[in-house]
Parts: sequence; C-alpha cells; structure tokens
Amino acid sequence: MKPLVLASSSPRRAELLRAAGIRFVVRAAPVDESILSGESPEDYVCRLARAKAQASGAAMDELVLAADTVVVAGGACLGKPADTAEAEAMLRQLSGRVHVVLTGVALTFGGFELAVEVAETRVSFARLSDQEITWYVATREPYDKAGGYAIQGLASRFVAAIDGSYSNVVGLPVELVYRLIARAGGDLLR
Repeated sequence: MKPLVLASSSPRRAELLRAAGIRFVVRAAPVDESILSGESPEDYVCRLARAKAQASGAAMDELVLAADTVVVAGGACLGKPADTAEAEAMLRQLSGRVHVVLTGVALTFGGFELAVEVAETRVSFARLSDQEITWYVATREPYDKAGGYAIQGLASRFVAAIDGSYSNVVGLPVELVYRLIARAGGDLLR
C-alpha cells in the first residue's frame, strides 16, 4: 500500500505520525481558514479538514489524512495569533481557566470521504502573570499555534491538567488517526 498522504504542512503533525510509526508523505494545499458566520467550532474544524483533504490532489489509490485544530475559550475560536497583541490577549483569555482543543480529522480514499471525526481535549491553564505572558510571547513560540501556545514546548509550564488526548493538543489525535486508518483497512506502519 502507498504511504498515507498528509494534507498538512504542520511540522507537529508530521512529528506525531513519525513517532507513531505511520508511513506518510506530505502534500498540503492552501485552504481558506476563515470561520463562517454562525458556524460552530466542531463544524468549522470538520469543514476545514474535509477541504484540506480534497485540496491535496490525491490520486484514486491514495489514502489522505487532513486535520484542523482550534482552541475554544469562552465560546470563541482562537486560531493562530497574528501579532504580539493578539498572542497576549489569547493567553490572558486562557489564564486560570479551562479551555477546549478541538481537532477535526478527515480521511479520504481516492477523493471519497471515509470518515470525519472530532477529537476534544479539555486543558486547564494556571493563572498567568503579566510578566509570564510578556516573556512567553517574546519567545515567538505562540505565533504558529492555535490558541497561541505549544503544550509540547515552553508553555508546558502553564498547563495544570488535561482531560483527553495530549497529542490532540499538539495538533493531531494520534489514537483517533490510527483507529480510522485501521478501520479503513490501511496498513501504514513501518
């Protein structure tokens, strides 16, 4: 069987698949990630995962995995911060609270949808001081991360607890991905 096509340019998703021993190639295509008016966070991540899978240009005999992750705090979707002010605002919103990380995962074969599921993880953040927020944003780590933090990086010191998949918070719920691939009959282990 051909390797899985990962329709994502995320280095974190690639690292997670490698660590799980899943063979893959990367073939990402740009997709408009704007949220639609009235769209729920769950519908949003599913729609984007589907769009990314379809945009990958997969051949008829290729299994494609696509995903999209969003942080939801106070009912608002937090994407990737565009600048310092936005990163600081996101961290203030997460400080001392519980938020949810949602990842929509789509699996297609030959352009046909096999599965779309959402993984949900609850994350509890410690209360952050203004100095901690300023320091963390200055590290530049928040800028390409949903919600403005990397649980696998320097922000690990701010995470008090998680309920659900750790890898989901990093950007890809590996257990769910493995289960979907196995259910589709894929044998993509090294």
